[in-house]
Amino acid sequence: MKLNIEQIREITRGAVRITEEQDGFHFYRFTKEQEELYRMVSEEFFMKSKATAGIRMEFVTNSENLEIKTNIMPGSSRRYFAFEVYVNGVLNGCLANADVEHVKEDYISGEYKQGYFEKKFSLGKGEKTVRIYFPWSVEAVIEEVTVDDGAFMQAGEKKKKLLIYGDSITQGYDALRPSKRYASRIADALGMEEVNKAIGGEVHRANLAKEKDDFIPDCIMISYGTNDWSKCKKEDVKANCEGFYKALRHHYPVTPILTIAPIWRKDEDVVREFGTFGEMEELIREIVKSDSNITVISGYDFIPKEEQYFADKRLHPNDAGFEHYFQNLKNAIV
Repeated sequence: MKLNIEQIREITRGAVRITEEQDGFHFYRFTKEQEELYRMVSEEFFMKSKATAGIRMEFVTNSENLEIKTNIMPGSSRRYFAFEVYVNGVLNGCLANADVEHVKEDYISGEYKQGYFEKKFSLGKGEKTVRIYFPWSVEAVIEEVTVDDGAFMQAGEKKKKLLIYGDSITQGYDALRPSKRYASRIADALGMEEVNKAIGGEVHRANLAKEKDDFIPDCIMISYGTNDWSKCKKEDVKANCEGFYKALRHHYPVTPILTIAPIWRKDEDVVREFGTFGEMEELIREIVKSDSNITVISGYDFIPKEEQYFADKRLHPNDAGFEHYFQNLKNAIV
């Protein structure tokens, strides 16, 4: 039984809209207005807005089989991807163009095929809960999702929404498996649905915050700063950061906000045009200090300052690094 657009919409979480086009089902984490904003910023950022970061399917079924057919296109500067299928909370298998079981040290720079992929999964007998994590690194257009003819399907429970803004680390760089991203794991720990607005290379962009979503989030999580520090002048960062929070508060006046100040990066000792790396967290704290419903969490010590926890040896966590990030963030929140 091929799932139709209504069934797809019912079981999908983390997408603000889903369309059925000639080439399949398209999943969007940005509104049309937000996408148009990124189209005007750059082709690169517009491409990243198409990535399916944070999107998943969740449902209960008695189907013994599942098949996914998908077309993969660029959604970041990384070309590897993985869908993960979990059954009753246990990894059942992956549809991927990389070896996610035997991690190579230099996996981020490998050559990876994109295009058409398909895979059948054996889910086992009886009723079970299935969760399909979508790739964070690519645009995944689903041609078909198929279960056994006559099988029943029930969507997973609807949860409160966690709206997440951020840069590359929050999009998912450089998790090999999408379920290992800190954003995905913290949403699960909080029992919330992740709606991910992160773009690799992004800074505090007030115009993004001005483009309201069609829902009221129950919590907002923000993690910018590392690119602001490395790319921008302090006066520009201050203006953009103030504008970002002002716009959010206009749309969501009472929603609690959790702000994660930047994690350590290997070149932190360099003094940029902005100033020192530590000044970035100081600036964020100064800007939001008057809002009692904003909690600033220092991310600087979230990950051990050792190359082995970073896929690129300097900035982007690997799966082991994300484990530390998640555990420390959870301890700071829960």
